[in-house]
Amino acid sequence: MSEARKPILYVVVCAAGVAGGVGELISAAQDRGWDVGVVATPLALGFMDVGAIEARTGYPIRSAWRKPGDPRPLPDPDAIVVAPATFNTINKWVAGISDTLALGILCESYGWGIPVAVQPCLSTAQAAHPAYEESLAKLRRMGVRIAEYVPGAYSWTRVLDLLDS
Repeated sequence: MSEARKPILYVVVCAAGVAGGVGELISAAQDRGWDVGVVATPLALGFMDVGAIEARTGYPIRSAWRKPGDPRPLPDPDAIVVAPATFNTINKWVAGISDTLALGILCESYGWGIPVAVQPCLSTAQAAHPAYEESLAKLRRMGVRIAEYVPGAYSWTRVLDLLDS
């Protein structure tokens, strides 16, 4: 008898100062029964311990497009969390800009019909920009679950709680 496959959670990591703490999210997700694959924006790679994350997940961190014919390094996702989600990524995603692998996956996620949860991480000045609130409203209309932005109090597990709701 074969063992049942664990659900796959993609963790999309953006380049924010807190990104180095993504291991906390990965551990919490694994404790909740998820198999985790990490997709990082190219700049986010410099904020994380890539080797430690790959050892913890058992998968390579995806950051670049694969060549046609190359094997897929991650199984298809059952859900996606974006943490930390930056001002740049949120606004590009809503605009349908797919100029990185991370954004390409987020743009396609709507068509996949899987749960997506977002934990923003941005400055209070960025949060005050009208484009940000408009983008959050559009994401909500797309069914994306958005954790409350609390300046100076970043939570790695709030996005997982949103997947459970």
